[in-house]
Amino acid sequence: QSTPDTSHHGDITSDEDIFSDGEGGVSEEETGRIPLQNARRKPTMPLQLLKVQNAHLPGEHSPQNSITSVNSISSLLKEKLARAYFHLIRFNNEERIVRLYNDAGVEILHGNLGTFLNYETAYKCLEHNQRTDGSVCLEWMNRARFYMNYREFRQVHCYYITWESIAEDVSPMDCFDWSHGQGHWYGGGQTPSMAWPAELGHVELSPFITGDVKYHQWGNVLKRYFINSKGVTITIDPNTPLHVSINAENSKKLCLSAKHDDFGYVYHDTPLPKLNYTICRADNMKILHSFLAEKNLWDGLKKDELETISSLLTEPVWQIAPSSIDELTESAIYNFTEDVIGLGFLRQGHVLLNEFWQSNIGDFSLDVSRFPTLEETVDIIHRRGFRIILTIQPFISTESHNFQDAVKEKLLVTERDGRRHIPALTAYKQVLSAGVLDTTNNHSGPWLQAKLKSLVDQYHIDSFYIDYGTAYDMPHHYHFEKELRNPDQYKAGFTQVVSQSVSVVGVSSATVRPRAPIFVSLPSFSSTWECLSKIIPTVLTYGMIGYPFIMPGSVGGDYSVQKFDEVNSTTTERAKREDASEFHLPLPDKELYIRWLQLATFLPVIRYANLPSNYGDESVLEMAKVLTSLRLKTVNPLLKKYVRDALDFGTPIIRPLWLLDPKDPACLTVADEFSVGEELIVAPVLYPHTTEREVYLPAGVWKDGIDGSLRKGSRWLHSYRVPQDKVAHFIKMPDNTRF
Repeated sequence: QSTPDTSHHGDITSDEDIFSDGEGGVSEEETGRIPLQNARRKPTMPLQLLKVQNAHLPGEHSPQNSITSVNSISSLLKEKLARAYFHLIRFNNEERIVRLYNDAGVEILHGNLGTFLNYETAYKCLEHNQRTDGSVCLEWMNRARFYMNYREFRQVHCYYITWESIAEDVSPMDCFDWSHGQGHWYGGGQTPSMAWPAELGHVELSPFITGDVKYHQWGNVLKRYFINSKGVTITIDPNTPLHVSINAENSKKLCLSAKHDDFGYVYHDTPLPKLNYTICRADNMKILHSFLAEKNLWDGLKKDELETISSLLTEPVWQIAPSSIDELTESAIYNFTEDVIGLGFLRQGHVLLNEFWQSNIGDFSLDVSRFPTLEETVDIIHRRGFRIILTIQPFISTESHNFQDAVKEKLLVTERDGRRHIPALTAYKQVLSAGVLDTTNNHSGPWLQAKLKSLVDQYHIDSFYIDYGTAYDMPHHYHFEKELRNPDQYKAGFTQVVSQSVSVVGVSSATVRPRAPIFVSLPSFSSTWECLSKIIPTVLTYGMIGYPFIMPGSVGGDYSVQKFDEVNSTTTERAKREDASEFHLPLPDKELYIRWLQLATFLPVIRYANLPSNYGDESVLEMAKVLTSLRLKTVNPLLKKYVRDALDFGTPIIRPLWLLDPKDPACLTVADEFSVGEELIVAPVLYPHTTEREVYLPAGVWKDGIDGSLRKGSRWLHSYRVPQDKVAHFIKMPDNTRF
């Protein structure tokens, strides 16, 4: 690489800038904690972005909002950034490191910036490349350009970082230390290992788009948000073509990369990739998370929408999802609701039908051969106290009677770079060939709305559930009429189109929180103990990344790896399983079903596919009756209480223990307990043949839900006994409670 003309660029790597915050340098070992002097009065500074300032940084080592950036910023920050906010600037000619400190001077974040660079020299940007907002601007000639700025919001301090590639072979990447001692991390979304905290997991560098963790690195619900127990967040801009890795190649690092590709990030607003993210810090992560959470979610909600939220929290969802289309009939629905009523102790609730109410996916009209008098049946079901939910998808099968019209009217997503308006096809579930409605154009939305409104008017359907699949279910060479930055952005627009005309109660996938009262589903889990153990970390993660309204899957699992064990099951057991329901769904293992039901009793929505009566076992029915009573008396009132917090402040209803006490180290790593609001700790059994477990109680006094005794918090309960017919739960008592 040729040496740039120093008359145009200022080389900032001279020896005099090795360290320029006071006299002398600071060694690598000494920067782990900044030596503090007497506190001085904080200067007044407006909240707008920093403006250019020529003042030199003071010589004292004040930790206030201190940040260190390497191979970059020392002399430039003296010129550009306010003296009150960057008191320790360290420059190293061979590394680009960012260090963030809290008010006590303790390092809370350590990152390696520009890992794609090979120790090239940094220069001040040319004037026409500098921003007018006072950002630091550095350039590595013919490689990349770097910007950093700062903003303060009351107790929260944020640093804005942008890398712009200026070479076709450059994909910007920054990595942050996730090794032991660097705090605990949460966020992102579901991963294959579903680790809690996230630094215990492993994700290879991959596009940050929704997928199925059986085949992909990320799951069905995501957000570009990570939070650390030391009071740090990293939030990535939605237009960044983001790739993320966690502990890839045994690195103990979170790495963020911007890279264009031929599927997830085909469309972009700049010819070369740009990595744009924000680092924020506060005194503790509870303050920080509360500040950054979306608030006023109730804004614009109608009375009937609030009633929908309440009904989903307090009434079961009855899922009818046979594996064969012929098994879903009018009489099957009628009989299923009769079986529910026959239990005698479960409230009616919502009947959720899968897509088999149509002849083909994308018909958006009833299969009258299997539902000849559904209007009358729905009226009967309504009188019984049930609501009807139909599952829809954005896909239209090529076998559907709507496909030809959709092609003719140009309603579908098209092939990229096609000379004619050719629909792009994909496969989804049992459908081998299907198009996708393009709701970014001006015609598809009204067409779909008219179809759904007709269903509501004719059959009195109460609401709809949208099954999106994942980003990878989109045609590979997709092209929308209005350009989207990635295929996941399609979902928010589709949800908005549908919810403008009919009621929507749930979606299967999201990267942006849908408007209340829409709940976001957990991914489908198989009927295994391993999957049962992943539910709590998944629920906690979704709540922390901004989805307070969560709809778990079916009690006992959403599907079976195999229908039943032919070797280990007796003839009688096999027959009982085959006859368990009209839909021939295999029953989960009885102990697994019981423990799953105990966990589900405390979650926001309880969903059934198999009824407790299917086991033909009075003990199962009795446990279901007891758990139903517990939910009605104890859980439902708390859910209704804390839904107000969720609507006002974006606070999750189901919370990790650290939201109760963020300074308690034990609360930071508990992955098999949760809290309903701040008043109810739940510690279910998640492993087979187990009747005891370890339980941690946060600070306070807690009433044991099993034996009624009072227990002091901030301690472990070792070998806590939990019989198969019990679930460990603890109710918070007033602070002045005495033993």
